[in-house]
Amino acid sequence: QVQLVESGGGLVQPGGSLRLSCAASGSTFSIYAMAWYRQAPDQQREWVATIDRYGGTAYANSVKGRFTISRDNTKKTGYLQMNSLKPDDTAIYYCQLNIYWGQGTQVTVSS
Repeated sequence: QVQLVESGGGLVQPGGSLRLSCAASGSTFSIYAMAWYRQAPDQQREWVATIDRYGGTAYANSVKGRFTISRDNTKKTGYLQMNSLKPDDTAIYYCQLNIYWGQGTQVTVSS
């Protein structure tokens, strides 16, 4: 059993930055790819970024060049650095590891 706990969300002005964290319990963190997803109101959940066990990364076109995914296997924690935030980035952000999901953290980009 793995538990994922996201943190770091909040209210930020357009152009601002936030860093999300995803802390995992259990001993299997390092062997799985980790991903971030987001879900805006009345929209389907969409993939944002993935980092594999070796550090290879992939991004949705909508966030490429603005967001950076990373992980620290010694801390069993993943991160999503979000820069140049736009109102369209407003959503609940979820991390995923294998079959497990966190509870989500709200990100609101508004002036």
